[in-house]
Amino acid sequence: MAPILDHPGEQAAQDPIRLLEIRDTPLSVDEIFRAAGDDAAGGTALFVGTVRNHDGGQDVGALGYSCHPSAQDEMRRVAEKVVAEFPVRALAAVHRVGELEVGDLAVVVAVSCPHRAEAFAACRKLIDDLKHEVPIWKHQRFSDGTEEWVGAC
Repeated sequence: MAPILDHPGEQAAQDPIRLLEIRDTPLSVDEIFRAAGDDAAGGTALFVGTVRNHDGGQDVGALGYSCHPSAQDEMRRVAEKVVAEFPVRALAAVHRVGELEVGDLAVVVAVSCPHRAEAFAACRKLIDDLKHEVPIWKHQRFSDGTEEWVGAC
């Protein structure tokens, strides 16, 4: 028997995955936040990943992201898992590739759910799984001339 819902806003969103992209242009927090908006959501959680000036005790001088051709499909698979696990009203995620500078936005994700606890949990699951499962690689070049490739994201 289907659950009885008190308000039409409680109905499942048709396609809660509103925006998923990998792009080589600067990211907009406002764009991702707007894409994850939904009138039936009581909470929207947003995560912004930025390029920092250090890693592992070393000064980062330059950084670039690249991805496998399957990365977009893997992003969708990760997003679909989050939608299946949480009561997601809307979800958006964009990752940048190419050369970035300290302070640039590398990834922005947002998830809207009926309540804040669900939104926080879904957003955390989304960013954690994107970092671990989507084939996006970070190439860090340190100010001392050394460099390293870091696995997914």
